[in-house]
Amino acid sequence: MNKQDMDTKKIYLTKDGLGELKGEYEELTKVKRPDVLERVSQARSMGDLSENAEYVAAREELSFIDGRIDELEELIKQAVLIQESHAKGNHVVKLGSTVTVHLKGKKEVFTVVGEWEADPKEKKISHESPLGKALLGKRIGDKVEVEAPAGTVVYTIVSVN
Repeated sequence: MNKQDMDTKKIYLTKDGLGELKGEYEELTKVKRPDVLERVSQARSMGDLSENAEYVAAREELSFIDGRIDELEELIKQAVLIQESHAKGNHVVKLGSTVTVHLKGKKEVFTVVGEWEADPKEKKISHESPLGKALLGKRIGDKVEVEAPAGTVVYTIVSVN
């Protein structure tokens, strides 16, 4: 993703997701980066830098960490917190909703999140995925159709939290 896209695109995150990004940022800036800077400094003091593998490795790691720090700063700056609504009777699927669906007699539970938090193994689906897009704005009892490689899959919404 280029910098221009990040400046215009909103990054939707849950409170936990934003906390994880901030935690990673703190770890990188307060612990890992200072450690690598120390390694660069020590390696530099060993003499000839052209044949110093430790110096080259430490510089590469520092470059990677600095890149990730820059990326995290942009993500945090662009972050839009997904508001959790606990109002009774509000059963419309939106970002942050946990949705229980029926699929061929089996229940599946998904949480609709922003793309940066999406993790299929954890049943966290992006609001921009085919299923996420199909679920948004729907209510209990609605059926949603999603095109899949094996054909059209029909989900019935059982509950929305």
